[in-house]
Amino acid sequence: MASENAKIGVKTLFDILPDQVQEKILSLIEPTRARNSASVVCRRWRILERKTRSSLSLRGNVLSILDPSSISLADFPSLSSLDLSTLSPWGRVSSHSPLLTHPILSQKLPCVTSLTFYAHDPIAQEFLSNWPNLKRVKLLRFHISPTDPNIIAQSYLCPLFQNCTKIQELDLSEFCCCWTEAVTDAIVKNKPVAEGLTSLNLILGNASNGFRASELLSITAVCKNLRQLIAPCLSNPRYTDIVSNNDTLVKLATNCRHLTTLHLVDLNDNYSQESNPSVIAAANLETLLSLLPLVTDFSLNLYHPILDVGPALETLGHHRTNPIKSLKLGNFRGVCKGESSHLDGVSLCGELEFLSLKNCFDMSDDSLVAIAGGCNRLTKIEIIGCFLVTELGVQQLALGLRKTLKDFSLSNCGRISIEPLVKALKPLRGQLQRLHIDCAWIEPESKKEMHDILDEKNTSNGLREPGKWENLHELSLRLCAGQKLTPLLQIGLHDCPNMSSITIKVKGDLGVKPPSGTFNLEILSKFHNLSKLKLDLDMTTCNVLDYLFGTQVIYQSPWEEFYLVGIDKLLSLRELDYWPPQRMLPANGLSWQERLLFKAKNQRTLSPKGARLINGCFGLRNLVIHGTTDQDSMMPFSRMLYLRDAQLREDCYPTIDNDESTEMRTELCRRFELVLNDRWLQD
Repeated sequence: MASENAKIGVKTLFDILPDQVQEKILSLIEPTRARNSASVVCRRWRILERKTRSSLSLRGNVLSILDPSSISLADFPSLSSLDLSTLSPWGRVSSHSPLLTHPILSQKLPCVTSLTFYAHDPIAQEFLSNWPNLKRVKLLRFHISPTDPNIIAQSYLCPLFQNCTKIQELDLSEFCCCWTEAVTDAIVKNKPVAEGLTSLNLILGNASNGFRASELLSITAVCKNLRQLIAPCLSNPRYTDIVSNNDTLVKLATNCRHLTTLHLVDLNDNYSQESNPSVIAAANLETLLSLLPLVTDFSLNLYHPILDVGPALETLGHHRTNPIKSLKLGNFRGVCKGESSHLDGVSLCGELEFLSLKNCFDMSDDSLVAIAGGCNRLTKIEIIGCFLVTELGVQQLALGLRKTLKDFSLSNCGRISIEPLVKALKPLRGQLQRLHIDCAWIEPESKKEMHDILDEKNTSNGLREPGKWENLHELSLRLCAGQKLTPLLQIGLHDCPNMSSITIKVKGDLGVKPPSGTFNLEILSKFHNLSKLKLDLDMTTCNVLDYLFGTQVIYQSPWEEFYLVGIDKLLSLRELDYWPPQRMLPANGLSWQERLLFKAKNQRTLSPKGARLINGCFGLRNLVIHGTTDQDSMMPFSRMLYLRDAQLREDCYPTIDNDESTEMRTELCRRFELVLNDRWLQD
């Protein structure tokens, strides 16, 4: 129709609009695929789309570009954010590609101020010298290096500060290869640049230990203008120089008076459930918050509990010119008692929009009722490890927040099982957009009497009309190893017409043999708009079978067949992220060094059977395997008609350097992607 109109000179209504109006309309389009579709309508739209694009993520194998000066790169005058972290071969492109060290990218994209790249080889000096105007940088790294982690940090952070003197935001949330001491030294030694930093994310991926008190104080002493600080902290009293003392927090707040976001989190999941409280008192917590009047996003999660924090939290709702909008509390006591329908503690923070409560063991149903009554602007809430909470409290919370709540997450609450939970959430069925559930799928026998209270025929609970989950488009589930997906449609989540994304994470020991039947992945075909699936088996371990075929070792896993059978029935699926299960380590006979090497080399491997099952997913356009496989298993993906992008990523820590035992060798990756890109695509 468009070509016919062009031939006869007919102008559509959109053509009559001025370029400025069309440009504004195109700038409002966010999905990448929608923007790409708009750019191929006509030459005029292509120019306008390029003119309005603000972010770009480059894909493809950079080894095919031998002469960077010869490439034709479209002009993106408004492009400010560039992501190079997913280039192929993933995690190994820097030392092999002249594209990254050549100034062609910075010349063609002069307005880029935000850059994300994978830090694999120490060539940062040459690479970063082409980007002197960067203001935001995110570094990724999962590979183990044979060198000292201190050297790795110095190889990237010091050149970054030396070449990018205007940097304001540094994100190291997925920079997994260095120690906290190395990061501290790099920041402190570059004081002039550190003074200009306004945002620091120092999570460091899977760091086993957080920053010590002296390290955090050294960082904040030179970063006086910080507005956002996110850092793991060491608060276990078995160590020295820990963060959980009053002086550390007060000095930190004194160093950075302009903070609007402060997250201090102990990454150790083995929190103390003893009555022995933290050294930090509730009164000192109140002092900390009074020294940070601009904070609107606060998170504190320590090893030992902080007792009687209710009065300190009440001050957040009464005596602040900038009210708290986001609050994450871990291992706190007295957050909200909710006695006699009385509002206290966090329920008096009426401006809250996001609330996360983790391991608050005295939280009860009455507490949730009070929170629903006082925090009536909440759009997102997380409840994690609160063992006194039941589905009755969740139901009252849902009734109180049925006009505002859009994102609900519940994990590890021992008194709640999934079917009563979904019934309790039915007041939110027309409002909820994202739902995360991590609880028991089989209801305990002792709780059968709770069903009558939540029965749909009961008119007093607001659950008479089942209705549809009209706005629910993201669902996240956590299942135990060997559990089947069959109950999903029986618990009340069968009618979700707009469900577009599902994440399934399985955890536990899979053992040797799967149960009879399959995981029943095909039941997800009931969600006709499901376009994105994440199936994560990374937290599972299984015994594997290896056998020799000629000179090649073939890997077999019966569990992959159990979980992937039926994926070909998901006709609307366009994107798949898959984490294969981990191989189980031998029980005896390995030193800890050999165990680390074994884990790094063989942590996640896609079996040939799993590859064939994924190959049957007809409409798949984007495929990411978060692990390894052999070349023979990978090549059939090139015969998938609509597949546009397929990649292998060893994005787990630790990932070994120079892994030549699998297809992750760069030459094999290059050959596969050449075959994939040389195909003729119907669309």
